[in-house]
Amino acid sequence: MSSKRGRLTGWLLRAVVSAHVVAIFGQPVFAGVYLSGDYDGLRWHAVGADVVTSIGYLQVIAAIAVWIRLRQVWPFLATAVLVAAETVQYFAGLDGALWLHVPLGVLTIVVLVVLFLAVWRRREAGNG
Repeated sequence: MSSKRGRLTGWLLRAVVSAHVVAIFGQPVFAGVYLSGDYDGLRWHAVGADVVTSIGYLQVIAAIAVWIRLRQVWPFLATAVLVAAETVQYFAGLDGALWLHVPLGVLTIVVLVVLFLAVWRRREAGNG
């Protein structure tokens, strides 16, 4: 049974990371809509930031489960770094510090895509 739980835990992490990737890819789109003159884009960007941040915190929980059940610490460490960067980026956006918000946004997307590839490529992440 623990092998089945381990597989489920790995798949849970994959699902959360996948949702995180989908959500984060909307952010530059919403920012672009706003920069094109549609001011509703800023509202969607703000809502998207809340969604991305919330999924990031859920990912922390899933990564802790992988650490406990599968004895793999790397997903937690990678997620912790990612979520810390997203949190800084979130507050930089609220403060209007675009000099930090934009490059950190690019960096968080890159890190999340690398993490997405890693959890889907590593056999242990989904097969306990």
